[in-house]
Amino acid sequence: MVPADIRRKHGITTGTRAEFSEDHLGRIILVPVTEDYIDRISGCLSDGPDLLASWLKEHRAEGEREW
Repeated sequence: MVPADIRRKHGITTGTRAEFSEDHLGRIILVPVTEDYIDRISGCLSDGPDLLASWLKEHRAEGEREW
């Protein structure tokens, strides 16, 4: 059970999804998947390359080579 003060601080409510991972020391890390978390993650990715556009361009080029 997550202590109440930690739940409040991180916006964890009933039904909040969580991501679990393990660090190099074997410690378990719990990250609540809240709207704030999703906003921060999507913000990190917004400056990167458009992977879908790159994939579509590559896929079309492969199709042209095959014909």
